[in-house]
Amino acid sequence: MHRGKGMKFVGDSRVKANNRMVNMPKDYSEYPGKTEAFWPDFLLKEWMVGAVFLIGYLLLTVAHPSPLEGPADPTNASYIPLPDWYFLFLYQLLKYAYASGPYNVVGAIVMPGLAIGALMLIPFLDKGPERRPSKRPLPTAFMLLALAAMIFLTWESVVNHDWEAAAKQGEIKEQVDIEIDETAEGYLIFTGEQGKSCIACHGADMQGGAAAPALVGNELTAEEVADVIHNGRGAMPAGQFAGTEEELQVLAEFIASLKAEE
Repeated sequence: MHRGKGMKFVGDSRVKANNRMVNMPKDYSEYPGKTEAFWPDFLLKEWMVGAVFLIGYLLLTVAHPSPLEGPADPTNASYIPLPDWYFLFLYQLLKYAYASGPYNVVGAIVMPGLAIGALMLIPFLDKGPERRPSKRPLPTAFMLLALAAMIFLTWESVVNHDWEAAAKQGEIKEQVDIEIDETAEGYLIFTGEQGKSCIACHGADMQGGAAAPALVGNELTAEEVADVIHNGRGAMPAGQFAGTEEELQVLAEFIASLKAEE
């Protein structure tokens, strides 16, 4: 018989109309290179790339450990903090006249806030279908201007920073374990109004810092200590002690007594 004349096709309820496996991804072969299944194809690629970068970061941290500095000393007024490299452009911005001092709020809040606000408004201001930079002159110009400003400010911060002094002020020094009698008259003079310039550089624990050496474990005599206080030495200027000659002598004898035990 010819098809359509007396022959009828009857569906079998035992055979599923859709026999595709549930966990099998759809066939995207009709759109090569344009789309793929999120699971497992796309997600597997993301995991592989993430694993490569994670291993790279781990190897980098092992080969180049994070640089550590000495314990923080709130009494060390000579310490100059420096942010990480990705904040150096903001650090440099705060050095200019109209972004620091009484205008600090301009450099710290207003200008970064305007930049972040402009970035958030870009999707609403630039609604065109074009994605090529040449077809989007204004967003491209703003992006290049911001990038150039960040690079310039970062470069200015790097070339104007005293890296040698920064390395010295963060240097971890071996501390001499000497118990200081904080009730001694010499220590009270050291921490009092007479020696306020002393404690600012040498620290309350007398372990020194970037601007001054440690006083504990010194090898000076009382006469030599008094001469240094009077006339200065190295970066220490003369005439910093504000007490009397008797108090200076007591302080010199106290500092000279802080010798390391042999």
